Amino acid sequence: MIWQHLGAVLTGVAIGFLGGLFGKGGSAVATPLLSLLGFPGFVAVASPLPAAIPSTLVASAEYWRSRLLDWEIVWWSIGIGTPAIVAGSFLSPYAGAKPLLIVTGLLVLAFGVSFLFFPKDRSLAREAVKNPRGLRPAYWRVRLITVAIGVGLISGLLANAGGFLLVPCYTVFLKQPMKKAFACSLAVSAALAIPGTVVHAYLGHISWLVMSLVALGSIPFSLMGARLAIKTRSAKLERWYGLALTCLGIFFLFHL
Repeated sequence: MIWQHLGAVLTGVAIGFLGGLFGKGGSAVATPLLSLLGFPGFVAVASPLPAAIPSTLVASAEYWRSRLLDWEIVWWSIGIGTPAIVAGSFLSPYAGAKPLLIVTGLLVLAFGVSFLFFPKDRSLAREAVKNPRGLRPAYWRVRLITVAIGVGLISGLLANAGGFLLVPCYTVFLKQPMKKAFACSLAVSAALAIPGTVVHAYLGHISWLVMSLVALGSIPFSLMGARLAIKTRSAKLERWYGLALTCLGIFFLFHL
């Protein structure tokens, strides 16, 4: 039992550091790790969600201090994404999980390969310098609403906060530089994790002991990950992120 609890703390360390570094809550990675440690299915799925809230807020605050948060993206994503994630949660019993996981895995893999072999952050960073109020591509509001609805629905269906899709969507569809996409994703992920936490807590799926153990590891290391990301050159960070997404996409597809 003690080794299982230690494993939960180390899981928190891993997802906290990677979450702060790559702008995601980490529940999509924590669930299979907790399952490998022998925790029951619903506990492994639901317990990382509330643990992600404080860790993503801590990392997001670090990005905010570096003036990387775009509040228009954050508030619109939360406002549209929250009802979408609730709708996705209610639709989950009627949706086929495996086809959705396959599509999600292929999407994440495609984003990863794109970032790894066709990096674009340098051009976006140059445009961002010319537009200090933020990049706003054509049909900006339509793109933002579409991203929020799509990620919200998928997040509700998969019972996570959607950080693994928010960053690539912000970068590819909203044309945001990588670090700004990380910053916005963390703030939005913290908010989108709340509805799922409430529902799963009501259903009795959350082990508060496991949540506490995961949070114990994730909170301090999410801060370390965020600080490393902010100090790292954008081009290098984009390739790291591409490699991480590629591995996550392969992981998704080979564990179906």
